[in-house]
Amino acid sequence: MMDLVVDEIKSKIINKINLIWLEVTGCSGNIISLLNAENPNAEFLLKEITSLKYSNSLMFAEGDAAFQQFLDTLETEFILVVEGAVATKDNGQYNIIARYQGKPITAMEAVKSAGEKAKYVLSVGTCASFGGISAAAPNPSQCVSVPQFLNREVIRVPGCPSHPDWVTGTIANLVAFGIPELDELGRPIMFYGITIHDRCTRRSYFDKGIFATKLAEHECMFKLGCRGPVTRTDCPIRQWNGYVNWPVEDNTPCIGCAGERFPDGMEPFVRF
Repeated sequence: MMDLVVDEIKSKIINKINLIWLEVTGCSGNIISLLNAENPNAEFLLKEITSLKYSNSLMFAEGDAAFQQFLDTLETEFILVVEGAVATKDNGQYNIIARYQGKPITAMEAVKSAGEKAKYVLSVGTCASFGGISAAAPNPSQCVSVPQFLNREVIRVPGCPSHPDWVTGTIANLVAFGIPELDELGRPIMFYGITIHDRCTRRSYFDKGIFATKLAEHECMFKLGCRGPVTRTDCPIRQWNGYVNWPVEDNTPCIGCAGERFPDGMEPFVRF
């Protein structure tokens, strides 16, 4: 799909689209995950498929010049990517992402102004998609997910963090074909159409009723609290860190980090 998109851009069949990436109330995990992308790498996504105009994590310009570019991009056709939940307490003052002409710019203000004008909005990561850790109890900054905050369609690409392929694949699909097929929660089915349990490398143990009784055993970890049966991603077949491993293969139960109830609804992460 990536080759197709680039060929069509070079042939002027389709056009590159501008991209704004906002890191708001979160841990930077998703932008770091994107920088680990390999197929394609982040530079390919940000230069060949899109044109990155503003990122408060990666921007080349600084200060007023950087945020002016954000404002200028609002008058163009662009994709908005948001990672992190939106802090709403005290009118968003718990998360300042920039200063412009001496005025602090809250994440809430930036997400609202860009979200109202973007052609597409992606919530990348579980905090942006469902609230996640940022909105976990007691939630002192009153964080909410991007779909809760914006009164419009938002494509959810959850994960803690989201796999870089899920992000690059979704954006490439938007550029070439428009909105991909989504499930009932607004997630691309091509990445979230199966549960981890469906393709787990330990599924045969589950089917035979053979369960691990402690960590580091190689049988099914369902009775140790694995959330694979209720978590929809393709981790077992895609894997992480250069496609070499994933949590269950490393003897760690799935904690359901891409699920809509993570983290509060997935605890305890391990049962003994």
